[in-house]
Amino acid sequence: MSLPKRSENRSPDQKRTVKITPNYYDYAEGSCLIEYGRTKVLCVATVEEGVPPHLRGQGKGWVTGEYNMLPRSSSDRIRRERTKVGGRTSEIQRLIGRALRSVVKSEWIGERTITLDCDVLQADGGTRTASITGAFFALTQALHHLQKKGKISNAFPFPLANFVSAISVGIVNGVPVLDLDYNEDSAADTDMNIVMTHDGKMIEIQGTAEKAPFTEEELQQLLALGKKGCAELCDLQRELLGDLAWKK
Repeated sequence: MSLPKRSENRSPDQKRTVKITPNYYDYAEGSCLIEYGRTKVLCVATVEEGVPPHLRGQGKGWVTGEYNMLPRSSSDRIRRERTKVGGRTSEIQRLIGRALRSVVKSEWIGERTITLDCDVLQADGGTRTASITGAFFALTQALHHLQKKGKISNAFPFPLANFVSAISVGIVNGVPVLDLDYNEDSAADTDMNIVMTHDGKMIEIQGTAEKAPFTEEELQQLLALGKKGCAELCDLQRELLGDLAWKK
């Protein structure tokens, strides 16, 4: 089967144009606007003294994420989740937090909480993956802010073990593709989100056969596409962070 024409006339192994605008907010310890094609997410890092009760007295920090889709980020108005967070929102928030905590040296940042707020301004597929990539960028800025203020001891190395990014892959009309937009995601036989480090280690894989089961060979093809896309995203993070980036 042939693959329908992709947005930006992309080949199957090509991600959408990705743009990261650093320091989008004046007041936050870290922030950026990240764009995966037409998907736009504002990612903001806030540092606060103190940690949740179960971590008090251990000398460890905490990193957590919050996720929200603004009312007209989609074709239909999305109702604000004022009193109860929906299941999808809660699941994505937990994913963001898990992904970032996997590379944070929590014992090096002291008893502080860093919250990554990811607000979707416009959705065209891949909002959770864009949120993770942008949140990591804002987190790095926030940690450098703490270091610059002398709140992280220079006796420790920088408190991140690796870069983190995320991207979607899937099978559309029988063809494995990288970075699905909304139309592709809606039509996909298989849909998968991959979170990886810069050196190709897996943090999380979320994959579902939406219309037809996939083979082990197709799984390997999807993982290879995800690895390629995440490596390119981490390269972009490193390039834009410049002097804030660190060498492994």
